[in-house]
Amino acid sequence: VYIKNGRIYISEASLKDIWNIEIEYVDGRANLKIVVEKNIVDTAVAAGDFGTLVTAVKAAGLVDTLKGKGPFTVFAPTDNAFAKLPKGTVENLLKPENKDALVDILTYHVAGEGLLASDVVKIKMFNGDFADIEIKGGKAYIDGANITMTDIVTSNGVIHVIDAVMLP
Repeated sequence: VYIKNGRIYISEASLKDIWNIEIEYVDGRANLKIVVEKNIVDTAVAAGDFGTLVTAVKAAGLVDTLKGKGPFTVFAPTDNAFAKLPKGTVENLLKPENKDALVDILTYHVAGEGLLASDVVKIKMFNGDFADIEIKGGKAYIDGANITMTDIVTSNGVIHVIDAVMLP
């Protein structure tokens, strides 16, 4: 990085090595492109607030799917969201004999396209059901769950954080 005539100059190598940004040239014009290396599962693990979700995804056998090519949109309930379920619900769902129900619930949180918050109104989820998005009092909700954080872009999709577990 150096400064000349009041402008900052950064080498392409520095952009890639330090900030994970690549330059893409289109019609002679340079566009900056952020390179995202973590997929949805790795991003959720690294965030630290989705331990229950990650455990459930493993129990449901969906890790390979959510590490797959995508794009996906995941409405990811936090650990606190799972804690709001009636006592024993999570433990019961994690039992091998309840795998089908767990898969149905988890796939109700996943859409088969990469949708940013500005793209979302009504979404067909992986389990075949539709989830409704609504705005109330300046807040966005999906099937009653408050969307607390949006547009966490991963290498294979997008995560939106919600404060409740949605039930199909």
